[in-house]
Amino acid sequence: MRAGDLGAAVADLQQRLGEVGLPCSPDADGLFGVGTAAAVEAFQHRRGLRVDGVCGRQTWGALVEAGFRLGDRFLYLHAPKFRGDDVADLQQRLSALGFDTGRVDGIFGGLTSSALADFQRNVSLPVDGILGASTLRELKRVMPRHSEPELVSSVRDRERRRQAPRTLLGRRLAIGEEGGLDVLVTAVRRQLGAAGAEVVPLLHPDGSLQAAAANAAQVEAYVGLRLDPDRSRCSASYYAGYSYESAGGRALAELLQSLAAVALGIPADGVQGMSLPVLRETRMPAVICEMGPPAIVVARVGALAHAIVEALTIWAVTPVD
Repeated sequence: MRAGDLGAAVADLQQRLGEVGLPCSPDADGLFGVGTAAAVEAFQHRRGLRVDGVCGRQTWGALVEAGFRLGDRFLYLHAPKFRGDDVADLQQRLSALGFDTGRVDGIFGGLTSSALADFQRNVSLPVDGILGASTLRELKRVMPRHSEPELVSSVRDRERRRQAPRTLLGRRLAIGEEGGLDVLVTAVRRQLGAAGAEVVPLLHPDGSLQAAAANAAQVEAYVGLRLDPDRSRCSASYYAGYSYESAGGRALAELLQSLAAVALGIPADGVQGMSLPVLRETRMPAVICEMGPPAIVVARVGALAHAIVEALTIWAVTPVD
């Protein structure tokens, strides 16, 4: 849905935006006007999505997820996986109590199910991995010892980085792109291979499919490359959502955008936490580097590939605080 659209679907969109605190005034019900577009943009910014004022599949999915509150529904391991703010709330509560759900991403997967079962076991409830009324009651009753506890998922992420080898030798890495940068991926793959890393190339426009492939390959880091014909700067994004931020992803994003901008001779546009599918659904530190214009990127492929490898090398050898 976009500006100018009319109908019941737009009215539904407006109601959902209003329920998350983003009214669409002065637009009439069912009219996608400037007020609705502004509300959609505000929601996209809030949720770490690309801001374009258009309600596409990702924005609609995020809006539906935002409508769920903990206790609205039973949560358990299911195909397709449950997604929503209620799942994120569950993950935050469990992680604050020391039960590792993995990153707080609002997706009820295997780690969240195991963490929930561990919690049930610790409070002497039937262990079924289902968030029902009795489990929710216990979860709300048991409070963490500190008012602002560090999530165990963040601690585990930091520990994994600390224990990782301080070299690219033997490291398994994924390099992905949506289209138009296969020559760059080949150049990066060749240079990483020379440094002793094993590279998994992921060439597909669908971020969710790339994330699933990276997870299946059990890579240690993911670097996505995106060519933007309307861009004359270089930026990078990493996963951040709810109360969680990928510290490893952020560190890599900062290195990548800085070195890539120098290699291309264009301004660095900074880094930001986002919740794009490939960042949210990967289980390892992941970044997306966006750059343009195409003519400069194509002309400096070799230098850019070297900068990407240099960023990964520095990231691998830098100690974790």
